[in-house]
Amino acid sequence: MAGHSHWKQIKERKGKADERRGAEFSKLLRAVTVQAKQEKNPDFNPGLRAAVERARTGGVPRENIERAIEKAASGEGTTEEIILEAYGPGGTALVIQALTDNKNRTIQEIKNILKDGGGRLAEPKSVVWAFITEGGEWKPKFPGAFSDENRIKSQALAESLENHDDVQGVYRNF
Repeated sequence: MAGHSHWKQIKERKGKADERRGAEFSKLLRAVTVQAKQEKNPDFNPGLRAAVERARTGGVPRENIERAIEKAASGEGTTEEIILEAYGPGGTALVIQALTDNKNRTIQEIKNILKDGGGRLAEPKSVVWAFITEGGEWKPKFPGAFSDENRIKSQALAESLENHDDVQGVYRNF
């Protein structure tokens, strides 16, 4: 009667849900940690305030948020923010925002994802000129007209990049 255990089915479903939730919590708390390095009081740090708000709406417990702020204020964490620029399928411009504790590892992993998805890393300042930042979000200045095929490929590439633990956001010019 393999596979008929009620407990085993619950355990597998709960395990998968907990894994997804844990990965989401990690991303949100990493953003809080990076913002708290500058100033640990959210009243004086709008970036921290926004990161804490995103973490709260994501369901992160208050104790975990406070622990992340204290960790950053004490200088324990070495997490840093990196902005990478890339070209996707059909020349779509991509801005990849990531938080990492190992810059070289993260860049290499992102390069591999880009290579598999038909993209490539670009030189610094070769893509960001086509975007403006509003409230921490990158928005295209000049949305490009791309074929449906390139849009689908670019969307698939963006989804695979966003599934990476260190990547916080992927922004495209369409």
